[in-house]
Amino acid sequence: MAHHGRGPILLSRYLALAWFGLVVYGSLHPFIGWRDTGVSTIAFLDGGWPRYWTVFDLAANVAVYLPLGFFLTLALSSLPGRFTALILAVLLAGGVSFSLESVQTWLPSRVPSNLDLACNALGGLLGAALAKHLGPRVFARIAALQHRLIAPIPHAELGLTLLGLWLLVPLSPETLLFGAGDVRQIFGLTGAVPFAAESFVMIEASITAFNAVAVGLIVRMLCARLLFAYLIVPVFLLLCLVISTVAAAVLVSPADSLAWLTPGARLGLIVGSAILGVAVALPATPRHMITALALMAAAVLVNMAPPNPYSEAALATWRQGHFLNFNGLTRLVATLWPFLTLPFLLLATRRT
Repeated sequence: MAHHGRGPILLSRYLALAWFGLVVYGSLHPFIGWRDTGVSTIAFLDGGWPRYWTVFDLAANVAVYLPLGFFLTLALSSLPGRFTALILAVLLAGGVSFSLESVQTWLPSRVPSNLDLACNALGGLLGAALAKHLGPRVFARIAALQHRLIAPIPHAELGLTLLGLWLLVPLSPETLLFGAGDVRQIFGLTGAVPFAAESFVMIEASITAFNAVAVGLIVRMLCARLLFAYLIVPVFLLLCLVISTVAAAVLVSPADSLAWLTPGARLGLIVGSAILGVAVALPATPRHMITALALMAAAVLVNMAPPNPYSEAALATWRQGHFLNFNGLTRLVATLWPFLTLPFLLLATRRT
């Protein structure tokens, strides 16, 4: 991020792209059962008021598109014209919603709705208006923070976006703590190691430690100063644990809020923290090598791990709570995160 003046715009573009991907996935999940219903894809525009609706549904449809309108407006702010970015952002947000509602016609598990479209468009408009009002102040604050706190490395904005996405990983209480990179569900594979209590603890500890080290060192890579890194790295990891705790309490049950704190997870956090205490102070080249190796090792181990004994019980509770779409979204982010982060490491460490 050599040019801090363009940093806020680049960050906004990455965030807009990431949020767009999340919206598409959340709108079309689980991507199965596609069929031609014989109904026009725009027939929902003539539909009346939905028979079943709640205030929460309306508010959620507005809230989901508000960040999209906000990020798009900031991302397009370099275009000429006082209201060009706002108008384009509203049109793009509305176009995304219209396209997704139309595609839902082919999904039996989805019901396209003109009310959803209206709420989504309203969310995009509110987000765009908020960005128009706060944009200059947001840009000035981000630029100041980047100059003081963020290391001037290539594609630092992408790194910040990836760290933001990482915060979705602990929201899946049925996965192993920091268990990112599991592609077995996509390819219909099973664990290579049969379940045994002792081996499961060691595998879980290794996955937790490797990913804690990788994420911590990515945070360190983005920190402009070593002393700041020694503060922000543990704070970021602690935030991840808080998210895991709150997610388990809200999405499963309060009694399960600390279910993630298994013997394996506890051991992994201790080992990972000890390694980070030393690795954070290493020169850049060995730090980057350790980061890449830790990411790859964790991805290999998570795909070898036996089934999580807690997974089925947690998923059963999620089904009762109708959180399957949210679960699919968080699992997708957890699955893809290491494979999106490795290219970032290559780009960020490339010498120009």
